[in-house]
Amino acid sequence: MENSKRVVTLVYGCQMSERDAETLTEITRQLGYSPSDDLETADLVIVNTCCVRESAENKILGKIGELKKLKERNKNVKIAITGCMVQQPGALERLQKRAPHVDIWAGTHNLHDFSALINRVEQGRKVAEVWQESKATLEVIPLAEKGKLHANVNIMYGCDNFCSYCIVPHVRGRERSRKPEEILQEIKSLVDSGCREITLLGQNVNSYGKEFSPAYDFADLLHQVDQIPFLLRIRFITSHPKDLSDKLIKTVAEGKNLCEHFHLPIQSGSNFILERMNRKYTREYYLSRVQEIREFIPNASITTDIIVGFPGESEEDFEQTLAMMKEAHYAQAFTFMYSKRSGTLAAKMEDQISLDVKKRRLQILMGVQNQESLEWRQHMIGEILEVLVEGPSKTNPERLTGRTRGNELVVFKGDFETIGSLVNVRIKEAGSWTLIGEVE
Repeated sequence: MENSKRVVTLVYGCQMSERDAETLTEITRQLGYSPSDDLETADLVIVNTCCVRESAENKILGKIGELKKLKERNKNVKIAITGCMVQQPGALERLQKRAPHVDIWAGTHNLHDFSALINRVEQGRKVAEVWQESKATLEVIPLAEKGKLHANVNIMYGCDNFCSYCIVPHVRGRERSRKPEEILQEIKSLVDSGCREITLLGQNVNSYGKEFSPAYDFADLLHQVDQIPFLLRIRFITSHPKDLSDKLIKTVAEGKNLCEHFHLPIQSGSNFILERMNRKYTREYYLSRVQEIREFIPNASITTDIIVGFPGESEEDFEQTLAMMKEAHYAQAFTFMYSKRSGTLAAKMEDQISLDVKKRRLQILMGVQNQESLEWRQHMIGEILEVLVEGPSKTNPERLTGRTRGNELVVFKGDFETIGSLVNVRIKEAGSWTLIGEVE
C-alpha cells in the first residue's frame, strides 16, 4: 500500500548537501511519507540549505518566503528548514524571526534525530534544534536512496582547513572519518540495489583516515572499493591540493574502475592571494601536482574552483590566475565572485573589491575557461570513449546521455535498453560543455 503522506525535498548547494537531503528524505520514508515533486499536495516540505555564497542564501530566503504563501493555502503542511544556513553561528534566532511559519529548524549535526523532530511537530509543536558540535557516535546514518544508477557516499564529515573565505568548518565541524567497513558495506548494499557508479564525498577526501591507527588512508579505501563486484565507476570529490599524495595518484592510475578525474580547486593563481586565503600551498606546488597527474595518467580530466575578487586581489594577481588556467589546461572550472561570509577572516579584511570589478573579472575568466574547455574537448573528436549510459538527454529525449570516465557529458543515438550499462561511443562533435557521438 502506497504511503498516504507526501514529502517534497528541496536542496541547495554542494553534493554533500544533496546527500544530506537524501538522508532526510529516506528518514521520512520510514515514517510513512512518499517522495513527491508537488508542493501543493505536500504534507511536509524540507529545504536543505547552503550558506557558502550570498547568492545561494538569497535564493533560499526567497523560497522560504514562497512557502509562507503555501502555508496560507494549506495550514496543515509542515515546513522544515535544515542544513548549513541554519547551522551558522547566530543564524537561528534571526531566521526564526523572519520566518515564523516554519515548523522545524535543524542544523547539520543532528540529521540522525530528524524522525524525532517530525514526531514532535506532528503532535502540534514547533521545533528548533541546532547542536553546536557533532556527536560522533550518532553522526552516521548511511541512508541513501536505493535503486539509482548513481549514488553519493559520505566517507567523512567536516573540515580542518579554515580557509579564510570559507564558512564550512564553522557549520560542518571538524574532520571525522567514517570507518572503512561501514563505507564498504553501504556501497555493497547500494550495488545490490542496482547502483553502478558511486561518488565518495568529503570536504577534503585526501585527509581521510588521518586519525586511524594502524595507518589507513584514502588511497587504501579507494583500492578496497575498487574490488567491489558489479560496481562500474568510482569517483571522488573534493581533493585539497596540499594533501594530494603520489600514492593516491598512482592508485587511481592502477585502478580498474577508478575514474581518471581529479577535482582540484586552485581558487587563485596568485601566491599572495593563496596565502591570504590560507590555502597552504603555492602556485608552483599546485602545478607540480598537476604535472604528476599528467605523468601517471596522461588522459586525466582535471577540473577546478576559482574565486575572483578576493580582498586585496590586484590586476596582476588576477592575471596570474588567468595564466594558471592556461598552464593547467582544465577540462572545466567552476568560477565564482568572492562573497563575504560573516564569521570568516576574509570578511574582516579591509581591502574588499568592488562588485563592478568582480563582475568584470568573472566575465574575463569565464571567457578564457570556455575556450580552454572547448580545446580540451575538441581533442577528443575521433576518439572512442567508454560511456556509462544514464538515460534520455534532457535537451533531446530521443537521444541518450551518459558520462565518460573523465566525467565528460556525451549525447548520442542509441538503444534505450543499454541504460545502466557501458557502451563505446565515437566522438563526432565537441562543444565547451558537451560531446556528441555515435555508438560503435
